[in-house]
Amino acid sequence: MAYEFLAFDVADRVATITVNRPDKLNALNNATIGELGQAIEEARARDDVAGVILTGAGRAFIAGADISELSSQSAAGAKNLAQRGQAIFRRFETSPKPTIAAVNGFALGGGCELAMACHLRLASEHAKFGQPEVKLGLVPGYGGTQRLPRLVGQGRALQLLLTGEMIDAQEAFRIGLVNRVVPAGELLAAARTMLAQMLANAPLATALCIEAVDRGSAMSLDDALALEATQFGLLASTADMAEGTRAFLEKRPPRFSGK
Repeated sequence: MAYEFLAFDVADRVATITVNRPDKLNALNNATIGELGQAIEEARARDDVAGVILTGAGRAFIAGADISELSSQSAAGAKNLAQRGQAIFRRFETSPKPTIAAVNGFALGGGCELAMACHLRLASEHAKFGQPEVKLGLVPGYGGTQRLPRLVGQGRALQLLLTGEMIDAQEAFRIGLVNRVVPAGELLAAARTMLAQMLANAPLATALCIEAVDRGSAMSLDDALALEATQFGLLASTADMAEGTRAFLEKRPPRFSGK
């Protein structure tokens, strides 16, 4: 599939999606959001892709929405825009294949929201994070008010949301917004290394673990535990579980088939 505002590359079972509008600091216009939706669907569908890395070209990851488009939205149009973006970001979040945001620079507004929709976030030492929508007379529209408190707690989330302040990578790591901070030149390599660790594990177990965490976060503890037990039972009947336990007992690396 051809993309105008993204690069989509596959190597070693990993799809690397690069937002490629460096002259606009990779701002999310309607076309770019649409291409992100196409890219995650392609990654989810392709048999030669087992995981996804999302990053940005140039000195920004994604520096927010395209304000020139946003400024002319009606109330109904803005709501539709938010719902469309939320649905596309949700496809990253619910992907059965692990998604890692490799945040190379500015991750502001929609950029921070998209990073939060990925399963993990690695940040360059130069990365910056923020939800500055209140400075524009808005609230975040792509999930920021919901994912940020889930990641960092309500108090810290409200501080960032209500002040619109920007924080650096080390502060993002300290509060739990990112999983790791690495030197800029090592960012993509670190993301690939982390993803390789995940891809060495059983694909079905990986997918159901993602599902359990995602669905369970919206359930009561009792219901979430029931979901976990059901998945535990389902996986116990798979060829990968038999292979994994056999390999452990035989003291050899497992050879998972995804079955």
